Amino acid sequence: MPPTADRGAVWIVDLGMAAKVRPCLILSVPTDPQDRVLVTVVPHTTSVQGTRFEVAIPASFLKAGVFDAQQVVTVAQARLIKHIGDLDPAELAQVEDAVRQWLGL
Repeated sequence: MPPTADRGAVWIVDLGMAAKVRPCLILSVPTDPQDRVLVTVVPHTTSVQGTRFEVAIPASFLKAGVFDAQQVVTVAQARLIKHIGDLDPAELAQVEDAVRQWLGL
């Protein structure tokens, strides 16, 4: 059974060979039994580019870096490795705003 992915949680996620294993913010809502067992995440990176789509959230469980809204990806929930922390609602809202701006929503 895959781990439960709660919106606003930060997990270590296996994003595949090129993207590595890195912290990711869960952006999608939890799945129901009839849903595909997928989760949409925003990766955290220490390679800061200074774009308007990057959101720095200082958290004790993260290295200095940013959540990059340009790298939103959907992966199988089975790729979630370890829950490392949670963003508060205001922090989650900052990342959501960057994603909306990136996607033109």
